[in-house]
Amino acid sequence: MPDRNKIAVIVAGGSGLRMGSAIPKQFMEIGGKPVLHHTINAFRNAYPDIRIVLVIPEAHSAFIAPLLVSFDVPPSLTIVHGGETRFHSVKNGLATITGPAVVFVHDGVRALISPELVRRCCEGALAKGNAIPAIEVKDSLREVDDEGNLAVDRSRFRIIQTPQTFLSEQLLPAFEQPYDPLFTDEASVAERFGAEIHLVEGEERNIKITRPLDLAIAEVLLKK
Repeated sequence: MPDRNKIAVIVAGGSGLRMGSAIPKQFMEIGGKPVLHHTINAFRNAYPDIRIVLVIPEAHSAFIAPLLVSFDVPPSLTIVHGGETRFHSVKNGLATITGPAVVFVHDGVRALISPELVRRCCEGALAKGNAIPAIEVKDSLREVDDEGNLAVDRSRFRIIQTPQTFLSEQLLPAFEQPYDPLFTDEASVAERFGAEIHLVEGEERNIKITRPLDLAIAEVLLKK
């Protein structure tokens, strides 16, 4: 397969509500830099020629200039405004893609992702069409319904992470489907369109920073 363009669609649509902050969580600082600084750098360190598409709410546009200033060499960003749901935000980002590419769709607040995981996802997508990072469930699980609850075998379940990575010819047509509230991530969209989903090993430290506790944990992990 010839070398393909690599494009990271980084979805950063969160607010600061759960953080109790007026600053959206993706622009808050860890290690003295905005969360998104670390996220973008992981992809640049994996593939220096990668194209970054940053999907943000239009209301957050004022935070872009301080983000760019945080880099010694500012990245070339394509800024896209988000939509009503994650599905629509991702679709807006995908609309910037033309030609064959490996497409990474990543949560902007997963700032501790390693370049190694980015490369592992790319290699998996090139081999099988898609690669979805996942980790084992460590806690006990119970299934709850109207009649009560029941213990389940946690070895049969995985926790799904991002970047959810696809060849463009698989992902872009899938996002032409009508929106369904059951579309919780890109894998569920592609699966509905007929794709077989392939899992790759994720990372325990690839956490989503959404609460003050996550921010504190990320500070500690960043120092390591």
